[in-house]
Amino acid sequence: MNAPQRPIDFYFDFSSPYSYIASEWIEALAARHGRTVNWKAILLGATFQAAELKSPVSYPLKREYSLLDFERSARFAGVPLKLPEKFPIPTQNAARIFWWLNAGDPARAREWARHCLRAYFARGADLSDPAALQRLATDFGLDAMQAQDIWNDPQWKAALKAANDAAIALGVFGAPFFIIDGEPFWGNDRRAQIERWLEKGPF
Repeated sequence: MNAPQRPIDFYFDFSSPYSYIASEWIEALAARHGRTVNWKAILLGATFQAAELKSPVSYPLKREYSLLDFERSARFAGVPLKLPEKFPIPTQNAARIFWWLNAGDPARAREWARHCLRAYFARGADLSDPAALQRLATDFGLDAMQAQDIWNDPQWKAALKAANDAAIALGVFGAPFFIIDGEPFWGNDRRAQIERWLEKGPF
């Protein structure tokens, strides 16, 4: 009997349009090739700092192109996207809830990630606003005050920091970032290469 294939590690940031787009296709792509996906919420700010980088929208020369490409890439993937008025935003609170959920039920954590990514990028919900995030938590079936307690809990603050540190130690410097059989792939635009790797192996 063949050994089970190793999961795909999928690093994402709740404020990353390309992470949002990738989150809509990675599960189906993985399943077609008998793979599962380990979702890992990180903060791009931490990886940018470690890599001495900045968001592309912070460079005047890149900003307009980046904004255009976010929406074009979403249309190409068939994913609804309406760039929020407030962008980018800090998303550590949503990420801490993700890691709290992931500790007990990774599938539920994945649902939370999709819930928040879709709310932010398709409906403009401000994940950085505590009241808005509490409403999203309530819609998801969590108690609003419990959600606030989670994101303020030192345990889940430390869990997110540990996730960031572990990602950086593996060479993760952006999002979405995929590690497949030890091979790194950065960006939503690596989809065709990922599919080829999963179908035929290393190239």
